[in-house]
Amino acid sequence: MAVMNVNPTRMELTNLKRKLVTARRGHKLLKDKRDELMRRFLELVRENKALRLEVEAGIKQANTHMALARSVMSDEALSVALMMPAQKMELDVTEKNIMSVIVPQFRAEVKAAKDGEIYSYGYAFTSCDLDDAVLALSEIMPELLRLAEIEKTCQLLAAEIEKTRRRVNALEHVMIPQYEDTIKYITMKLDENERSSTTRLMKIKDMMLQEAHHYQ
Repeated sequence: MAVMNVNPTRMELTNLKRKLVTARRGHKLLKDKRDELMRRFLELVRENKALRLEVEAGIKQANTHMALARSVMSDEALSVALMMPAQKMELDVTEKNIMSVIVPQFRAEVKAAKDGEIYSYGYAFTSCDLDDAVLALSEIMPELLRLAEIEKTCQLLAAEIEKTRRRVNALEHVMIPQYEDTIKYITMKLDENERSSTTRLMKIKDMMLQEAHHYQ
């Protein structure tokens, strides 16, 4: 029995009963929060797995085209071709609240001198594989940003799930049993004191009757 070190009084009993009600309500709310966080976490994990496969395939394709381009172009020609990008990307980072967890949201805005232009070089002295590599990287960029957003969100949700789980376990296995055992202990002590008081009153009544009526 995990009994708290408190005075066995009626006021303390009332306080502990109120704390027990609050602890049970908090336990239920935290369990609901943990379950909802787990549901959203698993959804994101499934999306993350599919998105990672897609991004890795896109990066592999871009690397393959880049390797072919490097095999037919000199390093100097490649550096000159990629020296001045045709597009400028600005990343806007905002925040979103998921069950009291602040997670990031990434939104990229691409600006170019000409709409849809992604090549910063002429086609006369470059390989078509370089075009394919740049195109593959350009197409995979939105998925890459979404993947980064999901992975950071999963990391934050996992930390919050672990924290919530520890709180639920502390309430369920430590605090609530302590309150219940202490309430039971105080109730027993108060009942015992009440029985003792009743016995003393009955004894005093008998003594008073003996004095009044002079009987043994």
